[in-house]
Amino acid sequence: MLFDTHVHLNAEQFMEDREEVMKRAFDAGVTYMTVVGFDEHTIPLAIEIAESHETIYAAVGWHPVDAIDMQEKHLSWIKQLASHPKVVAIGEMGLDYHWDKSPKHIQKDVFRQQIRLAKQLNMPIIIHNREATEDIITILQEEKAEEVGGIMHCYNDSVDYVKTCLDMNFYISLGGPVTFKNAPLPKEVAVDVPLNRLLIETDAPYLAPHPNRGKRNEPAYVKLVAEKIAKLRGISFEEVAKATTENALNVYNIIQK
Repeated sequence: MLFDTHVHLNAEQFMEDREEVMKRAFDAGVTYMTVVGFDEHTIPLAIEIAESHETIYAAVGWHPVDAIDMQEKHLSWIKQLASHPKVVAIGEMGLDYHWDKSPKHIQKDVFRQQIRLAKQLNMPIIIHNREATEDIITILQEEKAEEVGGIMHCYNDSVDYVKTCLDMNFYISLGGPVTFKNAPLPKEVAVDVPLNRLLIETDAPYLAPHPNRGKRNEPAYVKLVAEKIAKLRGISFEEVAKATTENALNVYNIIQK
């Protein structure tokens, strides 16, 4: 039993064969998935997909790259949708300094607004971080984000920041890069993070794990992430699958029926 904690089945790359992609995931042992919506177009579809499958959930938030497009009505809309029974987190949110569409001060403001909303709703948050670690940590600490905690999605930093994230009540989620031959950092993190705070994800359709690197990623491939982590830690695949699924159910406050 596996839980892909971050997948974009609502992306246009899956428009032609989404049902087949989900069937392959279920057949591969991926019982649970969280579909992440991050703008005006992807949020409604994330909820629609979650509504159609019992073990698929949704997260709703505003991506930092598009922070400049977020208006007050969008925050109110996210707040309203957060009450949906299949919505389990606010996000993805955060900072992205790789692309320059949205100025940094606007990204920071939108990030803070979403953290405050999540605290108001008492919901976990999903953090997107690209080349902005110090500012992310500062904002999380200033906004007391540890009150709700959440997920460091597709963690791509060194082990030096892991303890800081754990102390702020965050789980560390690893995806395809942990399988890349030229990516030592996620491998170090995979070994360093306590097993009870580790999550797995695909971020599909992006970041497909080896040996599918460069191709369209899909949730079935989260099994490759779990297998690699098990090998790195010297434990069984079953142990990784069980622990990461339990962790995901905990962070998302999902009660198994």
